[in-house]
Amino acid sequence: MEPGAPVDIPPRAPVLERAAGLFAALGGLLAIGVAVLVCASVLGRWLFSAPVRGDFEFVRIATALAVFAYLPYTQARRANINVDTFTRFLPARVNSAIDGLWDLVFAACMAMCAWGLYLGAFDAKDNWETTIELQLQLWPVILASAVLCACLAVVAAATAIVRFLGRA
Repeated sequence: MEPGAPVDIPPRAPVLERAAGLFAALGGLLAIGVAVLVCASVLGRWLFSAPVRGDFEFVRIATALAVFAYLPYTQARRANINVDTFTRFLPARVNSAIDGLWDLVFAACMAMCAWGLYLGAFDAKDNWETTIELQLQLWPVILASAVLCACLAVVAAATAIVRFLGRA
């Protein structure tokens, strides 16, 4: 393949990839919202000495959610960083199995992260954890992050199965 040539990646799990694509699109909308908010806050500060109150809290929350929203799609499209320096000489089937194994390890790690976020969300709810300035409850954001992380774990497990079956 020539450098810079477009990569045609066939769908591997259409339902999962569509759901992951929807999450990524929503994450993109959040990122656009953050950009608009930051511009409005900077302009408000510059023109009227009145920035958007709590802008940094919204930016922090939206950025975290956007990143979690992008990850399942990135995994579904096999767009994560891939280092194959020591396995290039191996047959494609062996490399596929190795990639499948690492996808399973990644899925397990993300499942544990999702579980920790899930527990953390209810801990934050029980302790009334809020943002500093606007006093926004944090547990819904943490719970949404847990759901997105669980989606990532499912997608990673699906990509592992595809790798093990040799279809990738």
